Amino acid sequence: MFTSVNSRAATAYKRVSTDTGVSTADPHQLVSMLFDGLIQSLNAARGAMERGEVEAKGRAIGKAVRIIEEGLKAGLNLSQGGEIANNLLGLYGYAVQRLSWANLRNDPAAVREVLNLIEPLADSWKQIRTGALQGA
Repeated sequence: MFTSVNSRAATAYKRVSTDTGVSTADPHQLVSMLFDGLIQSLNAARGAMERGEVEAKGRAIGKAVRIIEEGLKAGLNLSQGGEIANNLLGLYGYAVQRLSWANLRNDPAAVREVLNLIEPLADSWKQIRTGALQGA
């Protein structure tokens, strides 16, 4: 019923740390943070499925879908992004479809599929930043 002081302090620290990170991040870092949050949510959903925790699974999948829809998908510039932006739009739409299936059917394989699609994309995004910083 009550949480410990340490737990509340850790939660407050995490919230402040995240808020500070978001407010000081450039657009590239924000997308990277979205990918990190998405991967974390997908792993949480898989774990919840394995443990039979239906409510936690639903929360984690819901968070993952919101990150895709409201963060990654909404951030695409389809008029200037050309074929890459359109391909990402399709990929994100497919990911949401698979996550909806995973939630409905309690299918960890569908979550793993989305994870396998997103992780290389997230890694590539981080490499772009590393390459840009090394070239600067």
